[in-house]
Amino acid sequence: MAQSRNTLSFGAVNASIPAAAGIGLRSPHYRDALHSPAKPAWLEVHSENYFAAGGPALRMLESLRRDYPLSLHGVGMSLGSVVAPDGRHLRQLQQLIERVEPALVSEHLSWSAFGGRYLNDLAPIAYTESALAAWVRRVAQVQDFLGRPILLENPSSYLQFDYADYSEAEFLSQLARRSGCGLLLDVNNLYVSCRNHGWDTLDYLLALDAGCVAEFHLAGHRRNRIGADVILIDSHDGPVAEPVWQLFRMVLQLFGNRPTLIEWDADLPDWHTLIGQAARADRYMEQNYVQAA
Repeated sequence: MAQSRNTLSFGAVNASIPAAAGIGLRSPHYRDALHSPAKPAWLEVHSENYFAAGGPALRMLESLRRDYPLSLHGVGMSLGSVVAPDGRHLRQLQQLIERVEPALVSEHLSWSAFGGRYLNDLAPIAYTESALAAWVRRVAQVQDFLGRPILLENPSSYLQFDYADYSEAEFLSQLARRSGCGLLLDVNNLYVSCRNHGWDTLDYLLALDAGCVAEFHLAGHRRNRIGADVILIDSHDGPVAEPVWQLFRMVLQLFGNRPTLIEWDADLPDWHTLIGQAARADRYMEQNYVQAA
């Protein structure tokens, strides 16, 4: 199933991002991304940080776009809300897409707004048939507006609803099949959720529609102790943990190589540390390519 040497195409998008490791770009690393001889294969940015009509951040992104394939990753669309997607948000995203021409556009399987108020987090959804139908409608609205498919990312979670019609992986696969969207498999989120809830990682992966998975994410997490219990928190403030690297290798064997992002959002390291994390992901993808050849 490996696809490591080919440029990935998904849906109607001719993706220019190779199946190699990229870095989630944050403003302290702008100069490094432009001038350092050590460069990742591609960059991903949070869409909402560039919604302004102009300004230095957007000009910098346009400069970087000349040197790198680019992906846009959203955190504020709140597709799981009970109301339709916000029109202003969609227009700003569409304008940014037209301006920087990203290969991939992604969002989260979550909600974060209600009644005009916004949470400082990504809240979970119930995996029910009625929720799935609503998600299919909303994703279709977004894709019709943007004129392209989007990717949806599996969440990290800490609590479960008492009732569900689907497992999380089944819900994601059904959503992708019915709406035509793709999936962004966050390997760290998968590890965190499986450890927190006692899910079996292999069962989860086998329940996903492999043909819909178009991107991987890797990030760090924290272990928090609450009394006698340990809960994992998707913190994005450190290197990828060793168990997540090992899970990533399993993911590569099952799905083949995909564009893979190193996410690090807090307590940022220097540029060369991020490059080192990306290089490790590339080594595993290269090994997977050789084994599958």
